[in-house]
Amino acid sequence: MAAELLRGYAKAMGQERIWTAALTIIGDEILSGRTQDKNVAQIAAWLNVQGIRLAEVRVVADRTEAIVEAVNTLRARNDYLFTTGGIGPTHDDITVDAIAEALGVAVEHHPRAMAILERYYATRGGLSEARARMARTPAGAELIDNKVSGAPGIRIGNIFIMAGVPHITAGMLDALTGTLEGGRPVVSRTIGCWVAESEVADLLRDAEKAHEGVAIGSYPFFRDGRTGANFVVRSADTDLVDRCIADLVRDLEAAGRVVAPDGI
Repeated sequence: MAAELLRGYAKAMGQERIWTAALTIIGDEILSGRTQDKNVAQIAAWLNVQGIRLAEVRVVADRTEAIVEAVNTLRARNDYLFTTGGIGPTHDDITVDAIAEALGVAVEHHPRAMAILERYYATRGGLSEARARMARTPAGAELIDNKVSGAPGIRIGNIFIMAGVPHITAGMLDALTGTLEGGRPVVSRTIGCWVAESEVADLLRDAEKAHEGVAIGSYPFFRDGRTGANFVVRSADTDLVDRCIADLVRDLEAAGRVVAPDGI
């Protein structure tokens, strides 16, 4: 729904197309708290550089039906869907099978993936049956290069199936850089004040309304016994961000607030 609202708003306002992506994080270890996810931040930042907005994130268990439901829902309402986790060599790595089921296709050992793994493991004990599981893909898929650990990621349609280990995910993102269609990257600037956000809520609302095309986020904190907030202005238009920041600073200072130019 978030992606649909973004696209609908852009169309209604005559703005340029907004490209969106969703992320499905797959793994019982994330839901149990044993592992803390670090991929959301790096994928969101990478997508922004590609001109794509991360519109929603879902965490699902290692259950086929949960993965199928998430994949079919999120791929339908976003331009792209990324998944992380569940593509390793063990029996509980079921992401490939679940996504193949979601798409109604078979699972096959990708010939190029097999060749990659055979080379990679030639000096590492050979390609065992377990390791060969990492060459399994939904039928018709393409590969995402992985220069970190050999086993490739997978691309099929608008779905990108990636490793859960953050530094391996980063390598796969690097291989995809510049290959996806997107819009302009979102730029942002931050200012901060030692003020309760409730005291400037009307000012922030009026500033966003006066500068059509920007979004203003307010992020309160309590530090050193004092209440403060950072305000982040975002837009694909750098000049619009600069104008909004200038007006915000003017209005905050007129209200007697001391503004920290890059946030607190």
